[in-house]
Amino acid sequence: MYIYNVTINLDPAIHQEWLIWMDTHIQEVLATGKFTAAKFTQVLVEENIEGFTYSVQYTAATREDLDNYYAQDAPKLQKESVLKFSDKMLAFRTELKIIKEYYPIATHN
Repeated sequence: MYIYNVTINLDPAIHQEWLIWMDTHIQEVLATGKFTAAKFTQVLVEENIEGFTYSVQYTAATREDLDNYYAQDAPKLQKESVLKFSDKMLAFRTELKIIKEYYPIATHN
């Protein structure tokens, strides 16, 4: 499995509008059929960066799904955000490959 992570820093002037827009945007990304789930999080680490920072992690079952998203869907969806929010946000993208997942072992008393 793969995680396509998008981290976004926002100008406070667009914060509320962007949060509403993101709800729809995440659904549009999932509607491409290339991802099985998404997690939308706020980054809480204190940094010398103004504004708000968020991360969206989209889970892809295969490398092929992720590559197909890049080829078929990403340009259009990324362009929408640039047209709407242009210089009021900064986004960077990373890919993660899941090697193994761990969960706590259940203990019964």
